[in-house]
Amino acid sequence: MLKTNYKVKDLAATTSASHVFVFLEIFACEGGIQSYVKDVFRSYATLDEIAHAEVFLLRDAPDCVNDFESPNLRFHYFKTNSPKIDRIRMAAALFLHLLLHRPKHVYCGHVNLAALIGIFCNFLGIPYTVMTHGKEVWQPLRRLTIRSLQTASSIWTVSHYTRDIIVNGPNQLDPEKIKILPCAVNCNYFTPGVKSAALLERYGLNEAKVLMTVARLWSGDPYKGVDITIQALPEIVKFFPDVKYLVIGRGDDQPRLASLAADCGVSERVVFAGFVASEELVEHYRLADAYVMPSQEGFGIVYLEAMACGVPVLAGNADGSADPLQNGRLGWRVPHRDVKAVACAVMEILKGDDQRCNGEWLREQVISHFGFDAFNARLRKQIK
Repeated sequence: MLKTNYKVKDLAATTSASHVFVFLEIFACEGGIQSYVKDVFRSYATLDEIAHAEVFLLRDAPDCVNDFESPNLRFHYFKTNSPKIDRIRMAAALFLHLLLHRPKHVYCGHVNLAALIGIFCNFLGIPYTVMTHGKEVWQPLRRLTIRSLQTASSIWTVSHYTRDIIVNGPNQLDPEKIKILPCAVNCNYFTPGVKSAALLERYGLNEAKVLMTVARLWSGDPYKGVDITIQALPEIVKFFPDVKYLVIGRGDDQPRLASLAADCGVSERVVFAGFVASEELVEHYRLADAYVMPSQEGFGIVYLEAMACGVPVLAGNADGSADPLQNGRLGWRVPHRDVKAVACAVMEILKGDDQRCNGEWLREQVISHFGFDAFNARLRKQIK
């Protein structure tokens, strides 16, 4: 069994922390939630007036790569070979810490942990906040989870769309509790640049107009819009015969998508690049003439990453992407399952006549609204 860094005597001896953060996993995988939480850590480290925080991570192990460990942020890992034991160990360690140190505030990083945090904090009289991200709170929740959200001091979410569902949807939560803290993008990393000759050669994209999507290709969540974009290609090709579609990501839905491309007669135009490490992602964004993902997102940080690289974007029109696209001011929003609408919007982007195709302007807007300085200012207002 993998050893954790949990020791009761260590927790008992810890200097009283201003805050406690509790998350499912941050370093074991990459994704929108993980990126968001890392921005929270990055911003928290700049709050000099705060002593420090203790961070509890259910599914991360002590050997993970963690660049955020510091005197201000101390991490506790609980991953072993038994998920059930992991939860018991973390619950015991967390309760002991809360009992002994009574932090000012607890931040619950996922709704799946809300019931546990609610029980502990309500019993001990400690205020807490629950972070929400998107689809996990769009559907009816368990009664105990709803109760924990009702008794929270506040609920953070990343977009106005998710806020509206939390308030008006099946869970009917108090709108006064909800605070919006949108995602941020690292504009120092995601920057415009020339197309990499090596990558153009690798993927066979020389002389092509390149559409791109970055998404997990998982059959349990097929609505990233890759299938719709593939079906739109035959119409797009009529006007842009050199177009190709680069799909970045992996998952068990790829065979279905490849078969769909064959059925649509566009197999030679669809390139499945597979997994691309985050440190190589910016070079891939720079290949794109349009970032196309007519999806249903809680927010969609990939849109910010693309726009920060000066790439125009297309998203769905009934999800949290309204925030990064500023309700269509920064990009195209179309019905996410409408093949014709996607084809028409892509062709508008490739013509390049619209202000939303101006890469320099797009980048300026993204930095202003979603750069780290903007995120940091918002977090300072919301941290308790």
